[in-house]
Amino acid sequence: MTSSVEADSGTEPEGDPVQGWVMVGVCFVLGGLAFGVLGSVGVFLKPLVAEFGWSRGQTAFGYSMLSFASAIMGVAWGYVADRYGSERLIMAGAFSMVVALLGLSHLSQLWHFYAAYFLFGAVGFSTFMGPLFGNVGHWFKHNPGLALGIAAAGGALGQGVIPFIVRLMISEYDWRTAYFVLAVAYLIIAVPLALAVKDPPSRKAVQTNVRVQTDPRYSLPPIEIMTWVCAAVIFCCITMSMPIVHVVPLISDRGIAPETAASVLLVLMLSGAAGRIAGGKFADLLGPLPTFMLASAGQTILVIWFPHIDSMIGIYILAVAFGFAYSADMVSIITCMRLMIPVHLAGRAIGLGTAFGMVGMGLGGYLGGALYDLHGDYVWAFAAAALSGGINLLILSGLVLRLGMARRNALLPENPRNASI
Repeated sequence: MTSSVEADSGTEPEGDPVQGWVMVGVCFVLGGLAFGVLGSVGVFLKPLVAEFGWSRGQTAFGYSMLSFASAIMGVAWGYVADRYGSERLIMAGAFSMVVALLGLSHLSQLWHFYAAYFLFGAVGFSTFMGPLFGNVGHWFKHNPGLALGIAAAGGALGQGVIPFIVRLMISEYDWRTAYFVLAVAYLIIAVPLALAVKDPPSRKAVQTNVRVQTDPRYSLPPIEIMTWVCAAVIFCCITMSMPIVHVVPLISDRGIAPETAASVLLVLMLSGAAGRIAGGKFADLLGPLPTFMLASAGQTILVIWFPHIDSMIGIYILAVAFGFAYSADMVSIITCMRLMIPVHLAGRAIGLGTAFGMVGMGLGGYLGGALYDLHGDYVWAFAAAALSGGINLLILSGLVLRLGMARRNALLPENPRNASI
């Protein structure tokens, strides 16, 4: 298989490897902070239900609000990053996270809850996903999947560690204190890191109208590739969101201590950090689309078992396996947009993929709560997640067939070294 160098061969400016790895580190931490709030929704769910009397569906819709806001604004911020760079956007995102968390610490009405999570998604999370990951991906011509995988591993780590810390703070103090402490911590950590963001030479070259070659293996128009991938991503993310939002309430409903239930999410996400690094490396070796399909198959097979395993040892094993698969899945989506789409569309492509992903995450989070309210347990919710995973795989299979047809029609040579898609 060809290396990822050929994905943007010829005229793409070389990136500074030192600055590139600095950006990986910045993305690792900022992504961890953003995903940490996303992962904490399930930990805050039962305390908020207990205090305000909201249903689980209503409360889980806060997760959906964050997701939908990120989807709405992600494409717009991607366009801005492609035209003007990502540096100021990331600073705005860091400040918006702090403001949203402060607002949540003073929560009194359901619409306040939704508004704060909307702000977090619209300006915080969305600026990090499209512009920031687009930035990192184009610092590297060699092994961009590995670089993106390491950067994305921060999100998995944050999604496990921060909810666990939040659960401890809620137990020791209360949920308002937990939100307030997060706000202060994010002000201290995120804002200074945002100052370190620099755009890669390839993006600056595009901004000065230097054209960058794209990989002839992906011979479909970029808009068609994005359409196929985004359609798959919706169903993929419905699948992955179900355990992320509902595994803590699922376990605690069995009479397990909330801290122990939160530790299952921690284990899932720690495994996910390894899964993202591995998924990025597999994308470099196998190609982004085969990696996407393999990881999707793994999470689809695994997700349905969460309500059916009673042993805590079994739940921990399942969490490890699902965390690895879902995280490899996630980084392969970003790598698809990096390697299959030209650099001048990088921010928009990753922003669009993130937008559809967040729509799927929002739908999955709300669907889990709504199906629980309807049936009184999570069996149907996790079954629906598995069904969504199957639809995702069907769409990806269609893209594989479409790329093969386009390659044959263009009479491109089928060199085994270039056959990986």
